[in-house]
Amino acid sequence: MSFALDNFDLDAFVATTFVEDLGEAGDITSNAVIPANAHFRGIMDSRDSIVVAGLKIAEAFFRALDPEIAIERLVEDGDFVPGGTDIMYLSGSARPMLTAERSALNTVQHLSGIATMTRSYVNEIEGTGAILRDTRKTIPGMRVLEKYATRMGGAENHRMGLWDAAMIKDNHVAVAGSVEEAVRRAVDAGIAEIIVEVDRTGQIEPAIDAGATQLLLDNMPPEMLRHAVRMVGERVPCEASGGVTLESIREIAETGVDYISVGRLTQSAPAADIGLDFAEIS
Repeated sequence: MSFALDNFDLDAFVATTFVEDLGEAGDITSNAVIPANAHFRGIMDSRDSIVVAGLKIAEAFFRALDPEIAIERLVEDGDFVPGGTDIMYLSGSARPMLTAERSALNTVQHLSGIATMTRSYVNEIEGTGAILRDTRKTIPGMRVLEKYATRMGGAENHRMGLWDAAMIKDNHVAVAGSVEEAVRRAVDAGIAEIIVEVDRTGQIEPAIDAGATQLLLDNMPPEMLRHAVRMVGERVPCEASGGVTLESIREIAETGVDYISVGRLTQSAPAADIGLDFAEIS
C-alpha cells in the first residue's frame, strides 16, 4: 500500500513532537547514563496480532536524531502480522535511538491500533458490497495520520475536513428552515458534493429533489435502512451512520447501503501492543 500523507508536514510533526518531549534540557537520562560512543541494536516487535501502520513515520523520528542509523523494515504498513512478529530492526548510536524511542513507538502503536480495528470491521462486511468509511472524529493535529491508518486497515476516507464536501446535518436544517432550503443554498453556492443527513424517510425525497448528491442515513434501524435504500434506488449513494458496532455492522451492510461510516475507528481504537527492545553492540 502507498505511503501518502497529503497536506501533512511530517518533518514539522517530528520536530514539534521532540520539542514537547525534550524541552530545553533534552534527554537528561540518556545523556547522563549512556556513553556518547555507545551503539545499540533494536528490535521492534508486535506482541499481539495486528495490522501494521506508521513504520515510515517511526523511521522519521529515528533518522531526525541520527541520520546514519541503519533501519530494516521487515513488514510494510497494511500487513497483518501474528503476535511475536519482528517488524523492524535498528542499529545505530544509542543515545538518539533511546531519545526517539517513545515518540516512534507511540505513533506506531496508535496507528496500528486504528488499522487493526479497521480491518476487523472490513472483514465483518466482506462480500456485502458495502464500503467502510472513517469520520472526522480524530484527535486534533492527527487527522491525516489517523485517516492514513484507516486506509491501511482497508477503509475509505470520508471527508478530510469541512472544506472538501458539504454535509448538511440537523442543525444546518434547523437554521435554514428545511432540508430543501439548506440543500438549495449549498447548490447555489456552487458546491459539487452535497451530503445530506436524514434521520427519517420523509426527508429523502425533498433532499434528492433539491440536489443532494449523497444521503447519510443517520441512526436508522436495519428495517428502516432497507426501506430507505429501496426509496432511493440508484439515484444517489446511501451511507449508514450512527452507533455502528462490530456486532451490528454486518446486518447494516446487508440492507444494501453503499457505505457505512464508523467514528470509533479513530475515536476509540486501543493502542496496539508493540515493543522495542535494545541490546548494546559490543
